[in-house]
Amino acid sequence: MSKFERLNPMTGAAASSAEAMKAGDIPAIAAKAQAGFVEWSQQGPNARRAVLNKAADALMAKKDEFVAAMMGEIGATAGWAMFNLGLAASMIREAGAITTQISGEVIPSDYPGKLCMALREPVGVILGIAPWNAPIILGVRAIAVPLACGNAVILKASESCPRTHALIIEAFAEAGFPEGVVNVVTNAPEDAAEVVGALIDAPEVRRINFTGSTAVGKIIAKRAAEHLKPCLLELGGKAPMVILADADLDEAVKAAAFGAYMNQGQICMSTERIIVEEAVADEFAAKFKAKVESMPVGDPTEGTTPLGAVVDVKTVNHCESLIDDALAHGAELLTGGETTHNVLMPAHLVDKVTPEMKLFRDESFGPVVGMIRARDEAHAIELANDTQYGLSSAIFTQDVAKGLRLAKQIQAGICHINSSTVSDEAQMPFGGVKQSGYGRFGGKAGIDSFTELRWVTVSTEGGHYPI
Repeated sequence: MSKFERLNPMTGAAASSAEAMKAGDIPAIAAKAQAGFVEWSQQGPNARRAVLNKAADALMAKKDEFVAAMMGEIGATAGWAMFNLGLAASMIREAGAITTQISGEVIPSDYPGKLCMALREPVGVILGIAPWNAPIILGVRAIAVPLACGNAVILKASESCPRTHALIIEAFAEAGFPEGVVNVVTNAPEDAAEVVGALIDAPEVRRINFTGSTAVGKIIAKRAAEHLKPCLLELGGKAPMVILADADLDEAVKAAAFGAYMNQGQICMSTERIIVEEAVADEFAAKFKAKVESMPVGDPTEGTTPLGAVVDVKTVNHCESLIDDALAHGAELLTGGETTHNVLMPAHLVDKVTPEMKLFRDESFGPVVGMIRARDEAHAIELANDTQYGLSSAIFTQDVAKGLRLAKQIQAGICHINSSTVSDEAQMPFGGVKQSGYGRFGGKAGIDSFTELRWVTVSTEGGHYPI
């Protein structure tokens, strides 16, 4: 089979190579997964838990390989790679812990002698499509809970980090899953549409989970709908952080810097809009500008700076176009700088952004954040909701009761009061609303996505029928 190469965004040299699978290869992989499902689905919860815990250990044992792969393939810093690894291992262990929590219920029946049960059972083969930006976390998330529920999985690796995603599968293989239960598909970028289409079309694939852009998520949902296959979609975001006049500005600055620039802003939950009440806007802007200017960008392999490379030159061009449009329409650039080595883009802060600007509306997915000034708290919430997206959000206020009241008004699947928009824990329900997708990953919430709920009855008395 032919191979394709992933190039290092910093150097242009080959970072990794992987099999360039084609659409014609998918039927055999799907059939293999279905055969693995038959065996795996019959194993008890503690047996599944034991193998998943071994997978978590095997994942952690590949620490150095993961760091090297993420640095080479996507320009990540060592810190981001290690954060990925730790949370991913936690996700696997949490998945192992829920194997005994996949429970049903007995429902009272109107008919004497009839026992009615709602049972959760494995679905079959689950297709997980994971992106490059948080590759260990999102690759593991695509398969861990499905496996805990007794399903077989196919991980469609990202073309931007095939080695990183392959390492996940190697760790799961070392844990001792039966043959065919855990599978990976790698493909050249030009074959992605056909390969994903073949995976969705495969009769053995019963459900799909996808993390990525809203545009691609819509294509996947439409294709799956042709087969009436349910999807779990975690898509784009334009997360607002609302900073009210009574906020602790120093805490808000710390959370905003982390939320906007961690992993160079390439996180679905990244703080993309900082909405500040006018009364404290100048003070916050001065404090935040100083913080941002203390966060240099540099070669991630040297490990001397908090910010590393973005994934490609297209990201830089896109972010610069958003900044240029905002400045042309009256916004002010508080801090920024020239991009070096093509992908070392400094953190940018743009003040006085308004809803008419592209930076207010379009996901940047890079190290740029817009600051928007609100008249009052009602205007701040109006601005926060003025978006097609609804994944994560945050509110800063020292009045917790007010924070809770306003959190209910924000149209997002996630809202954090007095902390960053970027936050994830393995046991939490994770997902969005509006154009950010539907369904939930995480802990018990994931059980619903990856099991079938069946009604089963037992009658212990003779029936009475009208004919």
